[in-house]
Amino acid sequence: MERRMDEIEAANELSFRVGFSGHSGHLRVEPISTVEHSNPVKLLPDFILPPAFAKETPKSIKAYIEETYLSPRLDPEEFSPAKSGRQWDFDWFEEAKVHPEPSLPRSVVVPRWELPFRRKKKGSMQENWEPNSVEVDVSELMLGAQDSGSLPRAAGPTKDFLRGSINNRPFRPGGLDDSQSLERSLPEGALNGEWVREVMNGGPAQVSLPSLKKGLDLGNLKAYPYSWNVCKVQSLKSTNDEKLGELSVQFDDLFKKAWEEDVVPESEGDGAPSEVESVKSETEGSKDDESIGANEPELSLLDDILSIEAGGSTSTLDGNHVGGAQQRQEAWAIVGGSEGIAERFYELVPDMALEFPFKLDKFQKEAIYYLEKGESVFVAAHTSAGKTVVAEYAFALASKHCTRAVYTAPIKTISNQKYRDFCGKFDVGLLTGDVSLRPEASCLIMTTEILRSMLYRGADIIRDIEWVIFDEVHYVNDIERGVVWEEVIIMLPRHINFVLLSATVPNTAEFADWIGRTKRKEIRVTVTTKRPVPLEHCIFYSGELYKVCESETFMPQGLKAAKDAFKKKALTAVVGTGSYSRTGSYAGASATHDGHRSQRPEHSNRGKQNKHFGSQFRGSLPGTGGGNQNGNGQNSWGSRRSDASLCLLLINKLSKKSLLPVVIFCFSKNRCDKSADSLYGTDLTSSSEKSEIRVFCDKAFSRLKGSDRNLPQIVRVQSLLHRGIGVHHAGLLPIVKEVVEMLFCRGVVKVLFSTETFAMGVNAPARTVVFDSLRKFDGREFRQLLPGEYTQMAGRAGRRGLDEIGTVVIMCRDEIPEEGDLKHVLVGSATKLESQFRLTYIMILHLLRVEELKVEDMLKRSFAEFHAQKKLPEKEQLLMLKLAQPTKTIECIKGEPAIEEYYEMYSEAEEYSKKISDEVMQSPVAQQYLTPGRVVVVKSQSSQDHLLGVVVVKASSVGNKQYIVLVLRPDLPSTAQIPLASSNLQDKRSSDFPEGYLLVPKAKRPLEDEYCSTVTSRKSSGVINIKLPYHGASAGMSYEVRGTDSREFLCICDSKIKIDRVRLLENVSSVAFSQTVQQLLGLIDGNKYPPALDPVKDLKLKDMTIVEAYRKWTALLEKMAKNKCHGCIKLEEHIKLAKEIKGHREEVSALRYQMSDEALQQMPYFQGRIDVLKEIGCIDADLVVQLKGRVACEMNSGEELICTECLFENQLDDLEPEEAVALMSAFVFQQKNTSEPSLIPKLSKAKKRLYDTAIRLGELQAQFQLQIDPEEYVKDNLKFGLVEVVYEWAKGTPFADICELTDVPEGLIVRTIVRLDETCREFKNAAAIMGNSALYKKMETASNAIKRDIVFAASLYITGV
Repeated sequence: MERRMDEIEAANELSFRVGFSGHSGHLRVEPISTVEHSNPVKLLPDFILPPAFAKETPKSIKAYIEETYLSPRLDPEEFSPAKSGRQWDFDWFEEAKVHPEPSLPRSVVVPRWELPFRRKKKGSMQENWEPNSVEVDVSELMLGAQDSGSLPRAAGPTKDFLRGSINNRPFRPGGLDDSQSLERSLPEGALNGEWVREVMNGGPAQVSLPSLKKGLDLGNLKAYPYSWNVCKVQSLKSTNDEKLGELSVQFDDLFKKAWEEDVVPESEGDGAPSEVESVKSETEGSKDDESIGANEPELSLLDDILSIEAGGSTSTLDGNHVGGAQQRQEAWAIVGGSEGIAERFYELVPDMALEFPFKLDKFQKEAIYYLEKGESVFVAAHTSAGKTVVAEYAFALASKHCTRAVYTAPIKTISNQKYRDFCGKFDVGLLTGDVSLRPEASCLIMTTEILRSMLYRGADIIRDIEWVIFDEVHYVNDIERGVVWEEVIIMLPRHINFVLLSATVPNTAEFADWIGRTKRKEIRVTVTTKRPVPLEHCIFYSGELYKVCESETFMPQGLKAAKDAFKKKALTAVVGTGSYSRTGSYAGASATHDGHRSQRPEHSNRGKQNKHFGSQFRGSLPGTGGGNQNGNGQNSWGSRRSDASLCLLLINKLSKKSLLPVVIFCFSKNRCDKSADSLYGTDLTSSSEKSEIRVFCDKAFSRLKGSDRNLPQIVRVQSLLHRGIGVHHAGLLPIVKEVVEMLFCRGVVKVLFSTETFAMGVNAPARTVVFDSLRKFDGREFRQLLPGEYTQMAGRAGRRGLDEIGTVVIMCRDEIPEEGDLKHVLVGSATKLESQFRLTYIMILHLLRVEELKVEDMLKRSFAEFHAQKKLPEKEQLLMLKLAQPTKTIECIKGEPAIEEYYEMYSEAEEYSKKISDEVMQSPVAQQYLTPGRVVVVKSQSSQDHLLGVVVVKASSVGNKQYIVLVLRPDLPSTAQIPLASSNLQDKRSSDFPEGYLLVPKAKRPLEDEYCSTVTSRKSSGVINIKLPYHGASAGMSYEVRGTDSREFLCICDSKIKIDRVRLLENVSSVAFSQTVQQLLGLIDGNKYPPALDPVKDLKLKDMTIVEAYRKWTALLEKMAKNKCHGCIKLEEHIKLAKEIKGHREEVSALRYQMSDEALQQMPYFQGRIDVLKEIGCIDADLVVQLKGRVACEMNSGEELICTECLFENQLDDLEPEEAVALMSAFVFQQKNTSEPSLIPKLSKAKKRLYDTAIRLGELQAQFQLQIDPEEYVKDNLKFGLVEVVYEWAKGTPFADICELTDVPEGLIVRTIVRLDETCREFKNAAAIMGNSALYKKMETASNAIKRDIVFAASLYITGV
């Protein structure tokens, strides 16, 4: 060890150093060589090398940083365009080598802000305030951070940045009430009024924020003299209700303490409310009016400030407050108010994020202006009107702001086409089920399902998104996939803005209002009905075009001319054939019975034509196959020949008028193919166009291997394309469809036969659009086209900048449509946007993982519940008014009130009465008992009690329509004096019946018609000498004789008394009435009426439910008679009060129910699905998602329950990868009717096992009251039509050979296998969650086995040609 000391300079410039060495510390002196004096000349080198690097400048530094850090390079060979169609398991973000950000601190130390009246006063009030510090949680400082979810949650691993992970919690959806966060952000006492007093007393105002040195300079505040004079006003003027309501919201919170301390009791006067003086000067008491008048502007300004600042906080803190800021707007959709924007556009938006080479339309300028302001917009315009400009500008803004924008489309074709369109303008990436291109780009194009998956899985990329563009929003009406749009809109965080693009729909403002109310965002609605290229609509009949609509105006004269031509042709045919009556009757009825004829069963050879407009009677007119109706083969051939000639006639007509290219919409794949094949002799292209088509096809199909290039479909389509004819439908291979689309856009394809999807998925306008028919099959039935569907397809007519007018042609073969039907389709209102929201198991499982958003919250925010939720504030206010009403009480003169119990019994008895009266009283046995002298109990119309009576005259079907009954009426005043001896009886009577009845008879009929004499008696003439109803009194009891229907009898008693009909009705003897009344009174035993007839023994009733109800009813009547309220003098009054009280309770209960979650439409289905998930083990009793539920969350392609059960039952374990992927094709294949596949025994056994599992799940759901038929459930979710095809494909069989195994079109086979690859990835992820490594490897092998050749050929839109 050696220790050295510093150098010491000695005399004569002798340098040495002294050090210690060794363990013993010996001292050692070492001389140092003499230091030479420096000579600057000698220090110069003989040769100076040039600098290794150029001199750095700010420009070179910027270029170096961009090249090194901002432009990540990829392997050009591995990522060549030819391989871009593959799904890469590649971590883009690891390759970028972005250093992870440090994790967020759990807590920080921040200054604590205290209100002036809370501060500790050390001396003078004008001292500077020194805030204290306090340690708080980070999340408590981030108001709204829970809404956006961007900061409190730590970022996940980079591999999950794009797609998210099932372990992530989704971000908090925007628009949710966040009262807890807001409550934490407000200091204690922030709404108290004491600080106002302190400032008015001259105290220091809070002019600077905590931790900041400077603030507002308000000068020296002087004390403002004041005094409080506040009154509690009980009654308010109706005209000032709204203003005073707003005032109470503000000042109840701000000056609460001040009011409580200085309240002055209101002086009783004439009932008018006293005026409230807010501030009254002590020094200027004589000038009260002037001071108040001068201060009014200041107070109103204060009101405005406080209403903005305090209104929002109070409303959120009190979730049940009616007048808060959440309800400050009646509508969140803002329609109009855009006047002047278009004229001053370049002044309002001087620095545009994207310049356009053409002049913008008015609606485009308005939308761009609102985008620049950061507002969400809803643009509704016709097809080809230029809605994409708005989407492009949102992309440009995202690039300018260094954020991201997402473009979602309902169809994969739109996504691919938009990727090609935007590629040259923006930094664009593409995400679909099978393709992932440049996901790190700032502008992403994806399908809506991908975005939904990102939201549920909490992908961190959501943090960066500024705009989400929803294209074709009217697709929300789609029954199958419309729910996805609603889910995404509800789940998006609040920092994301919306751009919604839609065709014109009637309820645009309503839909935008729902989005705004759900997300708490204002939505600017911009609607234009102007078409860039006007349309004219024509009917094509018998070789001529008849114009029927122009500029959205229907022209009936054109339709009349077409009908005249039709009649003339029909008449000519009749004269020529000599069958006037038969053809004439057809001609008159052809148009009116179109709906019936379209569904009439016909021979199988013509079944394909039933769906087309009027194709059933082609054989009856000349030129459609002759009149031979018996020769089916000849007639079918004639129909096809007629169709071909008609189509050729139309094309020649359009060609002569220079109306090509044309899109002919046929609503059937077979129809498209047959129509194109029928034009075998038509050639519409020039030699140069043929050369262009041939070169393009050779380039496009060169990426296919040899055998795939010679597929029959490719050869056939190429042959058609060379002649300028194209076909486009779902049965074509994807690459073939893209070739047809691109050639059509180039203008070399002159005639295109297409299905409806071409109008939705491809932006390729034509000169003319032709409708082969106005009827279509929608999967369930044949029906007329809807106006919205017609408008969508007709909008493809007219190319902007090329055509002055677009032409739409409707082909009519053998009949002309009725004016009403045609007018409805052409100029009718489009289909409204309607909610297709439904609960799915995967949605429930995802939401159960989220604490902030419950399933009930999702249901409330759906478009289906929009109107009910919109009315909640009104219902809430009504409920508060109901609860604020003073409660009425019933004071009983007999002790404890029992009227509510009595009223409950009465109400229950009424229900039983309505239920059994018809069955019992209308039975033949009961009619036999209702003879004169039978004692009955009759229902009273005006009272709540029942009356005792006796039948005097029996009803008959010939004479008397009603029974004549004498009933006791204790409620009517008695004219006779009650003797003392009968007081006990009167007491009993008064305890039996209430007072205050007033009877109005049900019918008044002339006696000579209604009550002719049918009962013979001594000296009886059969005449009734009293006018019904007849009132009287006898034996101290009022009575009434009236006509009564059998429905008015409450029950038939087992007692019978003697009556004298002649003396009662003819002689009107008071003695007879007295005897009858006394007999009835004698039957009353205390408080009991005579017992009723036994329903089983006497009335012989057989229905057990009626018998049981009858017994309960009679028991209730006896129980009511025993109640102490029965016969009370205040019974009627108390009954009315009880009814009112019960009605009030029921109204309150109904309002609370309507405001509760139980009132939601989907709530019963939700509970049933929860029970199913519990039963199969996806969730536990506490609704916590289990392992099985997490696996089910991965299943997006197929039915989640069947897929999950298949995995957990290990049904794929004993299958080879090829067999497993073949069986899995049943989850994704969609066509119902296919040829039966021929399966190997192993696959047949696996198919049976999977089918049994699905049946069991269907029965389980039906058991929990879900409206599911097990057989239909299996048919909808398992389709085994391509099991054999996929099995052979996975084994390596060429595509041409597997097409021979089935009748399914080639395009659907490719689509199924592509979706199957996505299913394999989902099963692979599920296997990783389950820990099943064998299944993981099997799915990987299966995925590689099917990913080859033409099925996974890259899209031409992505790679180019």
